[in-house]
Amino acid sequence: MDDRPFRGSAAIARGVLTRGDLRSGRYHQVFRDVYVAASGEPLDLTTRSCAAFLLVERTGALAGYSAAELLGTSCGPRDAPAEIVSVGTGIRPRPGLVVHRDRLPDTDVWTAQGCRVTHPLRTAWDLARRLELTEAVVAVDALARRGRFDPSLLLASCINRPGRRGSRRLGEIVSLADQRAESPMETRLRLLLLRYGLPPPAVQFELLDAYGFVLARFDLAYPGLRLAIEYDGVEPHRQRRIQDNRRDMAVAELSWETMRFGYEDVWDTPRHTAERVHRMITARQRLLIPAVTPPSRAVR
Repeated sequence: MDDRPFRGSAAIARGVLTRGDLRSGRYHQVFRDVYVAASGEPLDLTTRSCAAFLLVERTGALAGYSAAELLGTSCGPRDAPAEIVSVGTGIRPRPGLVVHRDRLPDTDVWTAQGCRVTHPLRTAWDLARRLELTEAVVAVDALARRGRFDPSLLLASCINRPGRRGSRRLGEIVSLADQRAESPMETRLRLLLLRYGLPPPAVQFELLDAYGFVLARFDLAYPGLRLAIEYDGVEPHRQRRIQDNRRDMAVAELSWETMRFGYEDVWDTPRHTAERVHRMITARQRLLIPAVTPPSRAVR
């Protein structure tokens, strides 16, 4: 057996395993009759989702955070339950599994990692209606980038599915969404700044050199103040830190200031982070005299 979840009954019918093998401790039962090779580590959402798909492969698809995970737009908590949408009534919710019952037209379905999943637009519509504001925008940003759709299309989905719970708040979510964001944490950092009353920053802003070539691309930026804001994820590798330092020095020669923030800055000390940016904005306003901003453009 490989590392993907499998039906225990099917493995026994093919003579690959016996019931004793399934009870030996070498395999972990995820759901009834659905197993995966035991690894000693907690199952990640991808594995749990692929296991859940075996319950619904003929009558539905993976949905919500499960669909987002397999689409490569991981935007949910690590312990999120697997989610499926089914047109039938035979599958019931259980620990680690959320079951949605709804229509599932073919236009709402994609294939990812060998599983049927809801289309990025449908996935964004499902998540945005039920999540709190920040996480709803995070999901929409990630899925709009993956599906290459304008977030405003979510409003058209409301017209096609009138009266659905949470639909009225989609206008606010769409107004905050930006499909150019390249990571969920980048979106969270941008919304943090807005939540504390700071001006909207440009997203994925490109700074050009004197010859029109891209010198740097910033996660967020205030071009008029020559202020760049970067989100640094996991502890960067030494070579990455060297590259970042070189880039920061290069843009500093053009009078740009770069601020870098990490996970704790966003999750643990958001007010302090916003205050730091506010102080820097104030300092840049005092420092810079009106000048022609170096050639630049926002990525579309």
